[in-house]
Amino acid sequence: MATSKTDGGALAGLRVLDLSRVLAGPLAAQILADLGADVIKIERPGRGDDSREWAPPFMTQPATVPLDESVYFWTCNRGKRSVAADIATAEGQATVARLAREADILVENYKVGTLARYGLDYATLAAANPRLIYCSITGFGQTGPYRERPGYDTIVQAMGGLMSITGNPDGEPGGGPRKTGIAAADQMTALYSTIAILAAVNERHASGQGQHVDMSLLDVQVAALSNIGMNYLATGKTPRRQGNRLATVYPSDNFRCSDGDLMLIVGNDSQFRSFCRAVDLPGVAEDPRFARNESRLENQAQLSPLVAQALAKRTVAECQALLDAAGVPASRINDIAEVFADPQVTAREMVHEIERPDGRKVRVIASPIRLSRTPARSDRLPPRLGQHTGDEGWM
Repeated sequence: MATSKTDGGALAGLRVLDLSRVLAGPLAAQILADLGADVIKIERPGRGDDSREWAPPFMTQPATVPLDESVYFWTCNRGKRSVAADIATAEGQATVARLAREADILVENYKVGTLARYGLDYATLAAANPRLIYCSITGFGQTGPYRERPGYDTIVQAMGGLMSITGNPDGEPGGGPRKTGIAAADQMTALYSTIAILAAVNERHASGQGQHVDMSLLDVQVAALSNIGMNYLATGKTPRRQGNRLATVYPSDNFRCSDGDLMLIVGNDSQFRSFCRAVDLPGVAEDPRFARNESRLENQAQLSPLVAQALAKRTVAECQALLDAAGVPASRINDIAEVFADPQVTAREMVHEIERPDGRKVRVIASPIRLSRTPARSDRLPPRLGQHTGDEGWM
């Protein structure tokens, strides 16, 4: 297998053709690029990936080339090369087909059947390259009654049950279903897609054959219901929104301190005893209503004001220090600025500063993957639109 254009990495030598747009597909391809794969992104001439136009905000001010400066585009396209090709034309189709003959992996997120019209579907490309691993990411998958529907993250959060269990209960302030603060279905699908792709790569070592990977945002969201979904399957009881409370342990909620909010999770009976000692709640841990987790769940209404009163008279920092010393999980509810100033985030180097060709420096979120010998790279720029057109061969 030919050497890629990267500087090594765990996936050096793998060639990826990225025909995806926006988030789930591009993020999966970026993870592969961070790990050393050579990724060529196919983009529409003159416009590129949809997310290039999702700005402001821009990475730098002023944005001299707006299509190259979208923060959203920079989020999931670093370390790639960009080739401008119109797949609606014979020339663009020939370019993609030529690259696919030499690729290990292809990632796409077009509506079902679209690429078949251009001769760029799995069956056609695999006939010329049987080793090709072809990952299709759609809202609802390649089969089923919804397969032709467009699928977006928030729609899938609604359809897949996540919004029904996110938010405060009906009747409480702010009650009602809510989406998550990030595109959770898109990002989980990117991660599952990366796992599926690498599983297919590993299987190919034995069989010599590629395969079609069919990824659905809805499938991933249903799988991500995890213990909440399993609880329903086991009991037949439909889970309801509980705000920040966990359904499995209590106390588990956000509580107001004298100067801010604290998230608290007491995971077992021993931690509850430690919690009561730490915040000076004598006798509460021995009260039969609260001594066992099962009882605490049943008597949340009685326990909650006791916990709230104990925390309200202290600052967040005071509570944090007491609970850290007691071994009880708790955290200030940080805003985004506080996240990036957090000493743990800083120590883990989750922000990298990289220099652009014009000399300006920008900060980016780093890959969370830590490998001791072949580390992931987060210091490479995303490509300018069409930057590598004419240089798209695998060299």
